[in-house]
Amino acid sequence: MDPVNSDDRRARFEALAPAVLDAVRRYLVRRTDAATADDVLSETLLILWRRFDEVPAEHLPWAYGVARNCLANAERARRRQARLAARIAFLRPAPPPPADDRLGIAMAGLRGEDAEILRLWAWEDLAPGGIAAVLGVSVNAASIRLHRAKQRLRAELRKNGAGAGHAESTEGRRP
Repeated sequence: MDPVNSDDRRARFEALAPAVLDAVRRYLVRRTDAATADDVLSETLLILWRRFDEVPAEHLPWAYGVARNCLANAERARRRQARLAARIAFLRPAPPPPADDRLGIAMAGLRGEDAEILRLWAWEDLAPGGIAAVLGVSVNAASIRLHRAKQRLRAELRKNGAGAGHAESTEGRRP
């Protein structure tokens, strides 16, 4: 678009926009809340600018039609967000582990910090250096926390009647 036509187009838009602005704002405020009305008005003016060469001589009904469609889109988006929020609200936390899942029960009995460091070590296969990077602590601190978390897990497993890892061999021992 050459600068002369661009300046002419801009001047024509600026002449038309105030009349459309006030009328469309009143139209929207009667149909929705103020925040939505402002958002839809902005979108309507953007469309008016983009499609300015298509605007008929009777510009106000055309602008109302654009605003009506933009408002319908905004209302659909609001309903989708409400449905999503409702679905999220009904999500339940993971159910407790089954009674025969002794490790899950023992992990549930640990403090959150201990369970997290054990998951980083066992599930993510991180050494103390990697755990230190995730937690933002020194490697020494991560090693100590991991050692203590393992001890607490053993204690939880014993408390719940499960062995704490490998059973000791009694082979070669006298009864």
